[in-house]
Amino acid sequence: MDKDTTEKMKELLQAQKREILEALIATNADFRAIVEEMDPKDFADVASDDIDRKMIEALGTQDIKRLRAIDAALGRINQGRYGVCVKCNKKIPSERLQALPYAVLCVECQKGEERRNR
Repeated sequence: MDKDTTEKMKELLQAQKREILEALIATNADFRAIVEEMDPKDFADVASDDIDRKMIEALGTQDIKRLRAIDAALGRINQGRYGVCVKCNKKIPSERLQALPYAVLCVECQKGEERRNR
C-alpha cells in the first residue's frame, strides 16, 4: 500500500477513534472526568495501552471492540503491515479498507470465516 493511502487511512482511523471517545465524553460524566485530567496530547492514546475500568463500564461492547480494532490497525500501520490479510498475507483490497479501515482479513478469508461461524 502506498504511503499516501496509508496516511489517509491512519487519519481516518484516528478520526473514528476520536468520534467514539467524543461521543463517550458527551454522554458519560465519569469518562469526561478521566479525559479532563489527561494531558491533551494523550487524548488520542486514551484507549491504546490499557482501558480503564470506568471506561469499560461506560463503553458498550461494540465500541470496545471497535476501539481495540482501530488501535490494532494503527499498530499495523506503524509496523508496515497495514492492508495485508493476517490469514493469507494477500493484499486487502482498498475498497474493503475504505469501508472497514480496521479490516484484518481479505474478502475471501472473511467469507471463509463467516461460513465457518454459521
